[in-house]
Amino acid sequence: MKDEQTVQRFVELRASGWTYARIMTEINITKPTCIAWSRKHQFQIQNLKAIEMETLSEKWLASVADRVNTLGSQLQQVETELATRKLSDLSTQQLILLSRQLRREIERATGQVQFTSPVRDIPNEEYNEQVQQWSA
Repeated sequence: MKDEQTVQRFVELRASGWTYARIMTEINITKPTCIAWSRKHQFQIQNLKAIEMETLSEKWLASVADRVNTLGSQLQQVETELATRKLSDLSTQQLILLSRQLRREIERATGQVQFTSPVRDIPNEEYNEQVQQWSA
């Protein structure tokens, strides 16, 4: 059995998207060990991937709150302008479509964050199926 530091390094590399071949070379373990550790630590690997993606998203994109506030402001402007338009105006349809698009963008930007937990960590009274999901 490898030491805990090696196992943790495996989890980090796998969460970063490394292939088994690269990991085997990097930390000197066999493919069957890679497969076994992937199964054993799948929830930790998944959660680390989610954290890494969130970090990259924050680095390169505006925060969710900033995006939602900008989209909300644009939506408010469009809907204010739309309220002044008569339905017979040709550009009203364009404003309606833009309003719908901005609403979808807000819904997409505020989507649910989901985490996973090993079954053994779920209290019996909360257990349902194989993986308990919750929103943050």
